[in-house]
Amino acid sequence: MQRTLIVIGLVIAAIGLAWPWRRRLPLGRLPGDIHVVREGFSFSFPVVTCIVISIVISLILWIFRR
Repeated sequence: MQRTLIVIGLVIAAIGLAWPWRRRLPLGRLPGDIHVVREGFSFSFPVVTCIVISIVISLILWIFRR
């Protein structure tokens, strides 16, 4: 349990430190993401981005479980 909490804390700290550079990543603007802009209305649903993030998290968890 202690090891898990330490890893979660380190991951949260890394995300916090990397947050300013998040805009440079193409996440949310990948081909296949749905973005509709109309007068007075904007809708964004990042389908492909969600899939990519899910795959990355699954790989990370798979590596840690080994």
